[in-house]
Amino acid sequence: MKILVIAPHPDDETLGCGGTLLRHKNEGDEIYWNIVTGISEENGWSNKAVKERESEIESVASKYGFSEVINFGLPTATIDLIPISELVEKIANIYKKLSPEVIYVPYINDIHTDHQLISKVVQSTIKWFRYPHIKKVLMYETLSETDFNFSEHKTFSPNVYIDISNFLETKINIMKYYKTEMGEFPFPRSVKNIKALATLRGSQSGFKAAEAFSLLYYRK
Repeated sequence: MKILVIAPHPDDETLGCGGTLLRHKNEGDEIYWNIVTGISEENGWSNKAVKERESEIESVASKYGFSEVINFGLPTATIDLIPISELVEKIANIYKKLSPEVIYVPYINDIHTDHQLISKVVQSTIKWFRYPHIKKVLMYETLSETDFNFSEHKTFSPNVYIDISNFLETKINIMKYYKTEMGEFPFPRSVKNIKALATLRGSQSGFKAAEAFSLLYYRK
């Protein structure tokens, strides 16, 4: 199968479904990574920060063994200024090129606007009569984004669990490439918290460690 993970920012793919991507790869699937936003000197970032991020992405891509990385490079935290039609076209072009069967996207009620918009855009592109190759779309949870939405009616309620017991340590090691995104517990994106969430999801589903998803679309 061809698997596509859509990440508003580099690290979302690992936090949200890193173990699952590793499992897909281990089972012989082709995995693809779409990064929506990026940093640049034109947007006020230092040359050092930009080079470090490029190096992080290269290391992460190599570790997963992605068949291809498609990086839009849109300015982070400002994609709400881009016409929805333009974003839809960009995502649709990936479908036309790759014909992915399974797609992972951020949870639509994440607190970060970039996550909300990208999830909304994807939902507008999965009509079966336009892209019949798409069989399944799942929304992943992202530490520091999904868990910080305190709205009573918008909390993440997973209904799909994937066993990542054999891949959790590799997921954590990959996450460590994002040096500026990690911190010490109780910082949300910490080794201890990543393990805690995997343990919690595992206890809910009968595994030593799991990742949880909300099934958005399924077509057998």
